Amino acid sequence: MKNLLKLLSPFAPDQSGASAVLYELGGLMVICDAGGCAGNVCGFDEPRWFTKKSAVFSAGLRDMDAILGRDDRLIEKLSKACEQISPAFTAIIGTPVPAVIATDMRALKRMAEKKTGLPCITAECTGTNYYDSGSEPVWIELFKTFATESKPVQKGRLGIIGATPLELSIISPERIVAEYKAKGWENVICYGMGSTLDDVKNAAAAEMNIVCSAAAIKAAEYLKEKFGTPYEIEYPQSCLPEEIVQKADNFTDKNVLVIHNQTAADTVRKLITEKSGKCHCTSATFFMQKKELSQQSDFFLADESDLCDNVGDNYDVVIADKTLRRVMKNFSGEFIDFPHFGLSGRLLQGESEKI
Repeated sequence: MKNLLKLLSPFAPDQSGASAVLYELGGLMVICDAGGCAGNVCGFDEPRWFTKKSAVFSAGLRDMDAILGRDDRLIEKLSKACEQISPAFTAIIGTPVPAVIATDMRALKRMAEKKTGLPCITAECTGTNYYDSGSEPVWIELFKTFATESKPVQKGRLGIIGATPLELSIISPERIVAEYKAKGWENVICYGMGSTLDDVKNAAAAEMNIVCSAAAIKAAEYLKEKFGTPYEIEYPQSCLPEEIVQKADNFTDKNVLVIHNQTAADTVRKLITEKSGKCHCTSATFFMQKKELSQQSDFFLADESDLCDNVGDNYDVVIADKTLRRVMKNFSGEFIDFPHFGLSGRLLQGESEKI
């Protein structure tokens, strides 16, 4: 960010995004840090930590480990943990420490696979990027590693790619599964949430994929290229606050700004345009922007000052996480809350009760 954050807390970083993709899949994850980053992942950025068990470890790096690059010690610890837990795979997630000392993550991957005999996924995170920058390469690597065989396509089987609490502000997929089953899909697989590694291995059997996060578009493109699986980009409407759905037809002739991840903002825009007809709806985000979802009026928010300067009193309605409201000092229009866990640590209504 250009300027110091004064009103907003730090957003979820890339190591949290990488961890969120793999959290429920039965692997052993090592956060390559001294202990603080792993604590942040489990204590702040992963709400499932309180309801679902997952093997998340800190590498426990010490000064001399960083100075001397004692990769062999890390792999030895990893191997011993695997003997006790028997995971399906291992994952090594980067943080600022390995980024600063230029740890060779590809070498760690080879060493881990040779020592444990298990597939290893590595994520070259730096701790200085946002969560979606960490999720994107891990989604790709997950399918490249495990979805290797062609399968007969099962009619009525739908894959959901990109679902994590950081993106959807939910901790379990029931509402998504119910939404798409109501649309006629018989078997809805929400990868990484309420599913297993076997579901990932059988990804080729999906009749179609729904991509609910900009960070998962490249993974969907990979599956389409490898297996011919078509995909659509769509944020589940069941993950929208009821107030947005109820008021979607009340924005005729109004200037609306939606601030969220790009996929969510674009889905809200389509809903409002469909229900209200003539209105101008703009999408803005602090996170990654993809050309597939961008329109000319959309803009990127680099920091707090961008938010304050761009919003001003230029819009009749702003739809965003209420944490951002305090930054919009000159805004006097209608504000509708749309929680974004990766930004504020806030879940959708009804989800916190599950913890």
